[in-house]
Amino acid sequence: MEGLIMESKSRVGTRQVSNSELIEDFLKDLELQGKSCGTIRDYKSYVSKFANFLESQDGEGSFLQVGAETLRDFLEFLKDDKGLSEKTLGNYFSGISSLYEYLKFEGLVKGNPVNPVRKRYIKISRGNSNDSERQLISIDEMSSLIRSILSARDKAIIVLFAKTGIRRNELSAIDLSDIDWEDKSIKLKEKFRQGKRSNLTVFFDDECEKVLGRWLDQRDEWLKDKETEALFLNSYGTRLKRSGIQRVVTKHAERMGLHDPDSDKLSERFTSHCFRHWFTTHLRRSGMPREYIKELRGDSRSEAMDIYHHIDREELRESYLAHVPKLGI
Repeated sequence: MEGLIMESKSRVGTRQVSNSELIEDFLKDLELQGKSCGTIRDYKSYVSKFANFLESQDGEGSFLQVGAETLRDFLEFLKDDKGLSEKTLGNYFSGISSLYEYLKFEGLVKGNPVNPVRKRYIKISRGNSNDSERQLISIDEMSSLIRSILSARDKAIIVLFAKTGIRRNELSAIDLSDIDWEDKSIKLKEKFRQGKRSNLTVFFDDECEKVLGRWLDQRDEWLKDKETEALFLNSYGTRLKRSGIQRVVTKHAERMGLHDPDSDKLSERFTSHCFRHWFTTHLRRSGMPREYIKELRGDSRSEAMDIYHHIDREELRESYLAHVPKLGI
């Protein structure tokens, strides 16, 4: 088991305790320590969001089953999907670390798994979390990466990332019914409006359509008598989750010399978020209007009379098809 679990001898006993119960006890402990109302409110938010993340992962659910790998995944989730500042990331991990100090005090875990992860990653990435520091490969390099992939599934994942700039969780959640083949568009799940995304429609071109079609020709062979609407499947015939998607990306990027898993420099790593940077940068270089790029990215709309409200959908689609990089695949 990944986490540092030990038999509880605390006041909660040896029964299985839910994350919500642990959070409630943790907040009471903070009050007993004399923490301010603001600190308690913030820590409640941080650990609750961490609990939601755990419950969304395959086989992960309890605070008591958490180790370094899960914490790294959560850090990537916060960076990729929430776009949080380095300071806010540090705040999240301070709150979660405080939770594990409480769990250790209660005898529910042997140690605090957060501190080594926080020390290694939060400090290292300080000042390097913006897109300008990420590795940016050329269109030719992207084309070579894609052509080198033999797996129809993996090739489709990489191409869809490159052609849409969507995030990992957005890609994982795509179902077959979300794809409009005639319009060459995909409707992302409504739940992503709760985050930073506004526009839920993304487009794809003929190259992407061809690669997706080849994957769908083989998809039934991956189902293994399972029933799922998920576009992308894992080896068990169920939905491919965030961690599996990241492994697909880094495996092929490392093979092509684009990704160094041992490096702390963003410029030497190639992860799923690099596609979003690639998509944005090459659309900008091709001359696409800034407001169209932001709409395709689904950036949040903050102004009351935001210009995005006046973008014609068909004009946006035509601009996308005119500017999206052609990969010759």
